[in-house]
Amino acid sequence: MPGFLKNISTTEIIILVSILILLFGAKAFISFGRTAGQSLKEIKKIKKNFTEAIEDDQPSKKNEEVT
Repeated sequence: MPGFLKNISTTEIIILVSILILLFGAKAFISFGRTAGQSLKEIKKIKKNFTEAIEDDQPSKKNEEVT
């Protein structure tokens, strides 16, 4: 969690979310949340694929050193 969010209480978060809903409307707020969730899912998928590619590459390097 970023440093500036450590000092924010639950009440303050609720107030901020309420203000955002009033400013942008509930539909826009829900749409933003859905888009953010999809983005996080895609980032996790890319991270997993990247990690698997690195792990697949490492054993082949070890085999080359042994032979």
